[in-house]
Parts: sequence; C-alpha cells; structure tokens
Amino acid sequence: MDTSLIVMDDMKRLGFSEYECKAYLALLAEFPLNGYALSKLSGIPRSRIYEVLKNLMAKEMVLEQEEEKNKLYYPVEPETFINTLKASYKKVFSNVSDHTTRLYKAKKKDDRLVVIRGRKHIIGFLKQLIGGAEKRIAMSVWEEELTELYPELDQALERGVCLRGIYFGSNNRYKDLVPHRRMDRYLAEKKERFMSIIIDSTHTISGIVSRGEQSKVTWTRDQGFMEISEDYISHDLLVNLYSASLDKDAVDGFEAFADRVHDHYFH
Repeated sequence: MDTSLIVMDDMKRLGFSEYECKAYLALLAEFPLNGYALSKLSGIPRSRIYEVLKNLMAKEMVLEQEEEKNKLYYPVEPETFINTLKASYKKVFSNVSDHTTRLYKAKKKDDRLVVIRGRKHIIGFLKQLIGGAEKRIAMSVWEEELTELYPELDQALERGVCLRGIYFGSNNRYKDLVPHRRMDRYLAEKKERFMSIIIDSTHTISGIVSRGEQSKVTWTRDQGFMEISEDYISHDLLVNLYSASLDKDAVDGFEAFADRVHDHYFH
C-alpha cells in the first residue's frame, strides 16, 4: 500500500478530513502555493480549497502570507505541528482519564462476575489488561494461549512488572513460570484447557479457553474470588516446585502419595 495513503488513513484517525490531509501533504511537497495552485496539485475542488485552508490555519497547520495582492500558503513544519497535536491530545486523554476514573471508582465495591465469550475476545481483553499491568501478573496458562500474549507480557516485564505462575507446555519462555509436572495426565483427565490470570490483585480472569468461539471465562474484581484464584495458583506452584526439588526415589513416593489423595478425594 502506498505510504501516502497509509499516512492519510492515520491522519483521518486523528480527526482530519480527507481534503485537509490532501492539502497539507501537498503543501509539504511544494510550497508556497496560492489557493488555485494548491487546488490543482492536491485535486481538491476550487470551490472547497479556501474552506479547507481556513480549517488548516485554525488547526495551526498552515500559515497565510500576502504578497503583491496574492495570498500564499506555507505548511507549518511537521515537527511543530506534531508536537502541538501531541500536547492537545495529551490534555484530552488526561481530562477523559481523570473523569472516567472518578466515575468508575465512585462505586467502592465491585463484586460483579462478567462472562466473556469467544476465545478471540478473551485473548483481546487479556492483552488490554496485561498492557495496563503495573505491579504483578500471576497466571496458570497453557502454551497455546501464552504464545498469543508474548508481546504484552514482554512489554510488562520491561516495565518491571513481576510475573509468577504455572505453565502447561514444552517451550517455556519465562523463567518465573514453573512447568506443570503432570501436563499430559491433567489434559487426559480434564480434556480442556483452563486458565486463571490475576493482574495487580485487581482483575481476575478464569475459565475454559479450548473451545474456540464457545470458550467462556469469568472476569471479576471481587476480592474473595481473587483470593481463591491466588490460592489455586500458589498451591499448584508449591506442589510442582516441591516435586522438582526431590530426587527420583522421593519423587516416586511423593507422586504415589499424591495419586492416593487424588483418588480418595474424587471417588
């Protein structure tokens, strides 16, 4: 795709009209120009060009200068225009963030359980939450889901976020995710991939993610639900780390004991 078309699409996303994009980009390529010449160069109808220029001057992207009864137009340097735009949007985001955060936090207790359906939506929502993580992420997750979260997790670790948990898979990318010792047996018994992820002790997402668009998880900020999820992950972590610390004979004895407890509980 042509770079100029990509840039125009990006500018439209920032709120500029198609004619404003064309006029500014044309002026950057050749200036100064009068309205007639800019209309021909940009393809903007003569009946609209002066309205477009007026809008661009109001947005501090174009300067007007009179020379011998002729008005010439110059583009504001891109760096200056971009810095002005950034400052403007920064203020907008700050105002929106402050107000919406106050509204959201006005309700002191948020114990809702929200069901999110469809694996694609679940992964997308997790990417957003992980992207905003500030302190700690705890997870029990399978390789199939973890690989899709690599970019957001890598960025979180670069920000200094702590990562802890259990990993079901064979290609462990993170040293602080402990491989589950009984992955094959777990999958044979459950026949599903579950996940449990806790972010900043504020968000918990738990459920089944192996059913494609029929996958379903629960998202909540309820403290009790969060503590149960933390206990589940920490217990799994403890058992797997303890088993890994034993020699072969001790491991065999421990696993036989674990089997007896498992069978007694479920039967």
